[in-house]
Amino acid sequence: MAVAIALLLAALAAAGCGLGPGADVGSVQLTVTREYGATPVLERSVGAKESDTVMRLLEGEADITTRYGGGYVKSINGVAEAERGGDPYDWFFYVDGVESPVGAADVDVKGGERIWWDYRNWAATNHVPAVVGSWPAPFVHGIGGKQRPVVVECATASRGSLRTPGDRKEPQVGKACEATRAALEREGGTVAAGSPMGAIRVLVGTWDRLRSDPAAHLIEEGPAESGVFADFIGARPSSPRGLKRTNAGYELVALDQNGKEAETLGPNAGLIAATSRYGGPPIWLVTGGTEDAVRTAAAALDAQHLRDHYAVAIEGGHLTPLPVGAR
Repeated sequence: MAVAIALLLAALAAAGCGLGPGADVGSVQLTVTREYGATPVLERSVGAKESDTVMRLLEGEADITTRYGGGYVKSINGVAEAERGGDPYDWFFYVDGVESPVGAADVDVKGGERIWWDYRNWAATNHVPAVVGSWPAPFVHGIGGKQRPVVVECATASRGSLRTPGDRKEPQVGKACEATRAALEREGGTVAAGSPMGAIRVLVGTWDRLRSDPAAHLIEEGPAESGVFADFIGARPSSPRGLKRTNAGYELVALDQNGKEAETLGPNAGLIAATSRYGGPPIWLVTGGTEDAVRTAAAALDAQHLRDHYAVAIEGGHLTPLPVGAR
């Protein structure tokens, strides 16, 4: 009888039924940075078990302290929540490029995720719903271990509305849209046709055509609404940051970590950013003031340009991580 019980317990433990760490679920990419990704702290691939959470993985790789009963991270490797120069600093984390709505102790690991912790100033906003720096997440493995369809929506030159490449009623899509689709497929992503429910949308087009989309329009409301530290001159007669309308069309403006104007980029500067509306799936924007700007942005859809950045502006081969000046 004792032998039978021992064999049963061993079988349950091997099956990961709560009597041990559980079976391997694969590796997870763990990244820790400071100042909006500007300062690397830790980067490694970690083997994960069925019982692991985001918090447990971090505990195994870094020296941390927690708060609220162990549910939230207070410090990593001695860098703790604080107020610096009157601005609040804290640790935030993203799973596959999406900000978690719950604490790290409540997020289970499925295997294959990209987990990114970043310590930053959140004076401008404590809510950045999505980032581009975990590319090719979330397009390859989905979100929370669940695959989601990916839809590329292109603003054609003839019409302001967005259409998918498979819509034959629209004129042939531009080079930027095809380049965006190709970049996703190179990474193993599958671009769906139509407009399936719960899809991750990738909007491609000049800003004058994208800004009518409710999610894209959040950028004009500032980082507190979109989580994106960028704006466009010409978006409205004046902005909360005092930017003036230009007669030369829309030009990209890079903002600093306080949401203030830092630099007005050239007319052909492209933007790659991500946001979310009403807590829905992330929405990526590949845009700029001109067609050349959009093509430039689409050509930068790769790990070399995006890794560990919240969003990026790019023009003439020069990359500007957003927000500007984070150190």
